[in-house]
Amino acid sequence: MTAALVIFGGYLLGSMPFGYWLVRIAKGEDVRASGSGSIGASNVWRTYGKGYGIPIVVLDIAKGVVPAFVGTALEGELIGVLAGGAAMLGHWRPLFLGFQKGGKMVATAAGTFLGVVPVFGVLCGALWLAFFVLTRYTSVASIATGIVLPVLAVALGQSWPVVVFTVAAGAFVVYLHRPNIDRLRAGTETRFRLRRGADATR
Repeated sequence: MTAALVIFGGYLLGSMPFGYWLVRIAKGEDVRASGSGSIGASNVWRTYGKGYGIPIVVLDIAKGVVPAFVGTALEGELIGVLAGGAAMLGHWRPLFLGFQKGGKMVATAAGTFLGVVPVFGVLCGALWLAFFVLTRYTSVASIATGIVLPVLAVALGQSWPVVVFTVAAGAFVVYLHRPNIDRLRAGTETRFRLRRGADATR
C-alpha cells in the first residue's frame, strides 16, 4: 500500500505544471502558445528569461527528487525509481492540464537520480552540463546524456533498478526529442542562449 501511494503521489507531483502556472499567474499568458509549446524549464527560460526559467528548473528537478527520495527511504531503490518514473510521466502528460503536452522530462529524470542515488544524480547533471557547454544545444545534451547514462550506470556498478531506469528513461528522452533530431539533421536547431527571446526547441 505504501509503495502504491508513493508512486501515485509521484505522478500527481509530476503533473503539477509549474511552468504553465508561473507564466499564467505572472504574465497572464499560456507558455504552450510560445516557443516549442513545452511547459518545461527550457521553453520557459527561452521565452521569458532566466528569472522565470531558473525557478522552473528547480521545481522540475524537485518533482523527481521528492518521490524518488521518499520511495527509496521507505521501500528501497526499486520503488524510488518507479516513483520518480511516475513523476516523469506526470510531467510529460500532466493530469492538471487534461493529459495534454507537458515537458520532455529531462530535469525530472535528473531529480529522480538525485533522489535515489545522489552521487550518481550529481554525475548525471555534470554529464549533461558538459555536453551542453560543448555544443550549446540543450537537445544534444539531453540526447547524449540519455545514451551514455546506461553505460555509465553499468560501469559504476549501480543496482539493477537504477540500471534499468537509465535505459528506460534514456530511451524515452531520446524518443521525445525526435523533432529536435530532425532539426539537427536539417541544420535548423537553435542553440540555447541565456537571453530572453531565443527560439525555443524544447
